Amino acid sequence: MRIRTRVCSGGVAACLVTVLTATTASAAPVRGAPGVGDPYYPGDGNGGYDVTHYDIRLTYQPETDRLSGTTTILATSTAELSSFNLDFALDVESVRVNNRPARVERDPADPTEVVVVPEEVVGKGEPMTVVVRYADTPSEVAVDGVTAWKLTETGALAVDEPHIAEWWFPSSDHPTDKATYDVSVEVPDDVVALSNGVLAGTSKQRVGWTRWNWRSVEPQATYLTFLAVGDYDVRYSTTPSGLPSVTAYETTLGDSRAAAEASIERTPEVVEFLEGLFGPYPFEAQGGVVSTGLDFALENQTRPVYDAGFFSRGSNLSVVVHENAHQWFGDSVSLGRWSDIWLNEGFASYAEFLWSEHVGEGTADELARYLYESIPADDEFWQVLPGDPGADNQFHSAVYDRGALAVHALRTTVGDEVFFELLRTWLDERRGGHGTVEEFIALAEKLSGKQLDEVFDTWLFTKGKPKVGPSGAEVRAAVAEPESYREIAFTHEQLAKRQ
Repeated sequence: MRIRTRVCSGGVAACLVTVLTATTASAAPVRGAPGVGDPYYPGDGNGGYDVTHYDIRLTYQPETDRLSGTTTILATSTAELSSFNLDFALDVESVRVNNRPARVERDPADPTEVVVVPEEVVGKGEPMTVVVRYADTPSEVAVDGVTAWKLTETGALAVDEPHIAEWWFPSSDHPTDKATYDVSVEVPDDVVALSNGVLAGTSKQRVGWTRWNWRSVEPQATYLTFLAVGDYDVRYSTTPSGLPSVTAYETTLGDSRAAAEASIERTPEVVEFLEGLFGPYPFEAQGGVVSTGLDFALENQTRPVYDAGFFSRGSNLSVVVHENAHQWFGDSVSLGRWSDIWLNEGFASYAEFLWSEHVGEGTADELARYLYESIPADDEFWQVLPGDPGADNQFHSAVYDRGALAVHALRTTVGDEVFFELLRTWLDERRGGHGTVEEFIALAEKLSGKQLDEVFDTWLFTKGKPKVGPSGAEVRAAVAEPESYREIAFTHEQLAKRQ
């Protein structure tokens, strides 16, 4: 259950607790389900429709943290609907469905569930246009005791995982319901508004304000859609492959600024390396944003956002590799359930090992062996299962580190040729979609011709330190600390701050 802890106020959506009643006809229209049944977050996403596009048009004033505007949702119904839900925590002023005013209620059991009752039943397979008008102060809204909207020294960040959309646009908030996006945000002239994809342009309709228009044309999950407003130095360039690149640095970074630039400006080089492993880059733009007040980094599609702390010790390519590896593992191919988080974090972490080998700072095998050997068997680390860590441990260090060891153990078992064929096949066949751990295992067994229960059970689903390391039983000699190990360890320590 997701609980909105602030008192509701104003608007047609304010704390209505009318329980919808089903019609009496046996073939009556149905109420869209309030969630897709994710084992960690059953209320995430919504049943009865599939979203194809979000058009988000907002105005934001950093001085007051006031956010207002409309989101237009294009969707197709998957059932005959008498009502359907939106995941949203802010105050709603009105909703229209197919150009007709709709009744709006809050689910009394979960006030982040906005129940929309259209004036006319929506037939199965029919297109829906849903326009939601709203206004609120996001930093004052808490869900499950948490406010994911972050105020910074110069503005605000809508950046978080697994939930952030609830604080700035209504949606079907689950990675399995991807859509394309237009994000248009008007802000005062002295700040900028950054989001995903390609900058379609800026415009001025009134004195003192500028509207920033961003477009994402590839399927994108809700939590990977971001907004960063503040005082940033923004750079526009074109990558060697011809893609537009936007990088931005908050002006308050201080001593971390040069190290941040020395890292983020190498993103095209990192992407080229990853393309050699995973196949063509799946999106229309690249870049990165460095800000304060985040504490972690997130793989927002086309444009990761990094906290300045990652660069407090100097340049950090490990985190750039990690977040850009997610453009394939997590963004292009998203998890089918939040329990499948290993498919995101294990492979992004292992990409850091592969980069280390690429730049001559320790092979992937040396890193895997050193990491395995350095963690005592009685450490609590070995009690967290990357294959199903539980909602409370989604971002535990074991999901990153033991997750990477599981990837290396798989590589050791099937050999390099099959391993890299497996990665490329998985990413190619599921591009723009999602997958589960079970589906990945099935593909691994199909391509390798091997029964792989032992390796996956041992590294993903069995508590305790495996008796044999990820490089196999025949490897017994200890290995010295690889040069890249401390940077990778520091990066994972920062990433796990979401925990």
